Amino acid sequence: MKTTFSRTLFALAAILLAVLLAVGFSFQLLVRNYMEGQAMSRLKKNCNAIVQVAAAEPTLTGEELLVNLSVVAQVTGTDTVICDANGTLVVCSEDPVGCQHRGMVVGKDYLKKVLSQDYLTSRSTLEGLYDDPRYVVAAPIRSEDGQIIGLVISSAPMTATAQVLRRLSDRFLIVSLATVVVASVVVTIYAKKHSSPLKEMSNAATSFGHGNLKARVKVPEKATTEVQELALAFNNMAASLEKSEYQRQEFIANVSHELKTPMTTIAGYVDGILDGTIPKDQQEKYLQVVSSETKRLSRLVRSMLDISRLQEQASEYQEKMTRFELSECIGQTLISFEKQINDKKIQMEVELPERPVYVRACRDHITQVLYNLTDNAVKFCPQGGEIGVAVELSGEKAYVSIFNNGQPIPKEELPLLFDRFHKLDKSRSENREGWGLGLHIVKTIIGLHGEDISVTSSDGGTEFTFTLTLVN
Repeated sequence: MKTTFSRTLFALAAILLAVLLAVGFSFQLLVRNYMEGQAMSRLKKNCNAIVQVAAAEPTLTGEELLVNLSVVAQVTGTDTVICDANGTLVVCSEDPVGCQHRGMVVGKDYLKKVLSQDYLTSRSTLEGLYDDPRYVVAAPIRSEDGQIIGLVISSAPMTATAQVLRRLSDRFLIVSLATVVVASVVVTIYAKKHSSPLKEMSNAATSFGHGNLKARVKVPEKATTEVQELALAFNNMAASLEKSEYQRQEFIANVSHELKTPMTTIAGYVDGILDGTIPKDQQEKYLQVVSSETKRLSRLVRSMLDISRLQEQASEYQEKMTRFELSECIGQTLISFEKQINDKKIQMEVELPERPVYVRACRDHITQVLYNLTDNAVKFCPQGGEIGVAVELSGEKAYVSIFNNGQPIPKEELPLLFDRFHKLDKSRSENREGWGLGLHIVKTIIGLHGEDISVTSSDGGTEFTFTLTLVN
């Protein structure tokens, strides 16, 4: 199986080997150039020494010249031949007295090049004189009056240099391969050690995909920052999905629970009317109950559609915001509750700034927020109780508060007030007009505005406060 790790390891090994080979080739080239330079330099010195001795001799076959030629050849490990001005070989260091090469003639082109300059360097077999390629240095022999009387050709086999380079290449290749193998092993161990959190994340994701919503990733403290951030993001995502799944299941359970009672009531009364169980003189009474339950179901569907629409409008919500006067909006909302307030003999306390308060928001939705909060305040306010509405300005925010002095909300219920279908009355026997969606709609609207809403409750009463952004 071609894994990302195996592909990466292969690529790294190939790159490392290529780099090592490039370095080795460059090093070998430098060594060869150095050795060739040293060889040529040594041959030049030998050639110069023989030229000086030959120039001082009356003939190219003098005894002193032959002795020096033999000594230089043995000490330096080089071969030297002496030719006359016509290019005919007259003396050879292999056998100064009777060399088999004596009488051979150097080519005219080569002879012309040597005689036209002080030194001529080349790599050749010297026109068949030698069987193997050699480093060759040739120099002319001049008499005291400047006449060319012959030439000296010194050479050294290239095999020594080639052998050194071959051994160097073999050893470098072995070291390179060993380096790649060791590096691959070290990288494999290191990668496996540091990729274990990724493997754990993969296992957790698989487990999560199979329905284990509590699967989480535990990352060692020594893990890299990127791995820790990835694990944290995965755990946050898993927690969010678990919460969403829980909310989905709770939503289905709540909807089923809320629909069960009114549907059972409607079905029971309708069946009773149809089969004659309910007398005709009472049918109108129970039809009104059926009508009331039907309207409640309609309100439930409408509220759920409102929530769905609000969530769909999140991306384009800014376009719906306008500038409007907040105090006027509050006044119009309170007027709609005038009858309920008078019926319960509720005392209203309204505290609004003397100057107009302009905010930027979606007016229709803020009106719905005010309506839902005021409706709850009136609904849970006792007979003859008190309701307060106030607006305070602080910095760039307007703080809108709605208060009633009804029975306080238990502390453990406060964090759940804005959840869908949450009711203080778990049996749902009281407050049958509500579905527990009003405050959830309020929270959603305020959230879409990028604002905050909070609730406090004590023996003195309950107060909801939300913020809006002020504009000039």
